[in-house]
This record gives sequence, C-alpha cells and structure tokens, in this order.
Amino acid sequence: MNITGTHIAYLHTCHRKLWLFAHGIQMEHTSDIVAEGKLIGETSYGERARKYTELAFDGVKIDFYDVKNKVIHEVKKTDKVEKAHIAQVKYYLYVLAKNGIDEATAILEYPKMKQRQAVEWEEGDEELILSYIREVSQIVQQQDCPSLVKLSICKKCSYYDFCYAGEDIG
Repeated sequence: MNITGTHIAYLHTCHRKLWLFAHGIQMEHTSDIVAEGKLIGETSYGERARKYTELAFDGVKIDFYDVKNKVIHEVKKTDKVEKAHIAQVKYYLYVLAKNGIDEATAILEYPKMKQRQAVEWEEGDEELILSYIREVSQIVQQQDCPSLVKLSICKKCSYYDFCYAGEDIG
C-alpha cells in the first residue's frame, strides 16, 4: 500500500474517512470547503511558486519546499485539526529523511488566521510515524468500513452527506 500524507492526516481526523478514501471513495472534489482551502493554498503566497519547488515522490506531494533551507511549507485553512496537520508534515519529514534529505523542518501556515507554526523532527518521531503507518494499514485492511462516529468536525467534512445519509440529524 502506498501511504500518502492524506492517509496520515485522515488517521488523525476520522478512521471512517481514512477507510473510504483508501478504498477509492473520494468526496473532496465535491466539497466547497475543500475547494476554498485549495484556493487559499494557491493564492495566499503568490511569489512562493517562483521561490520554492513542488516535490512529489514516494506517494507524497509537498506543495512548497525550500530546497536551500530544507523547509516544507504546508498551507492550511484553519487549525481545527492541527494534530492531523502536524502528523502529516512529520510524515513528509520522515519520507524526506528516507530519501536522504536529513534535518528538514516544516512550517504550518494558516494565512486566514495570520498564524504560522514551526514543526521539527524530534527524538521518537520515527517510531511515532512507523506506528501511524501500521495503524493506517490496519484500518485500510479492515473488511468493513469503520462505523460512523459523530464528531463536531463532521459538518465541515467533504464526506458529511455520504456518512449522514439516512441518519437522524435533528
């Protein structure tokens, strides 16, 4: 299985979403919220495309990578699932290190909130990432889709209509 940063992020937001995504049921293209986040990522730092490189390898796609300073820039709409964002960029740092790019760092950027957060590789992170990879594989290999767990973030999820079809949401 080719694990991506999206798998790692979904592991930290919703196991049902992770399973659906991994089984080819992808709803992101139908979501106005996802489209807004993509637009924010593409337009917030106009000069960035000239300065930094887009990297795509080993199943990950890093939007902006500062080769000179070895810094990943990951743009997000809000920090509501910050733990998932941190796990995603740490996975990117793991993949970079596995490909011989050591000592890289990352910056999570929330342009609408005018906030930035530095993310560095720390002792124990490799074991943590390997545990994420194992957990993703276990969830994806389950025969059945995980049950719906109603969370406050569900209403903003691109899978909301899919998951809540037939549910009494009164």
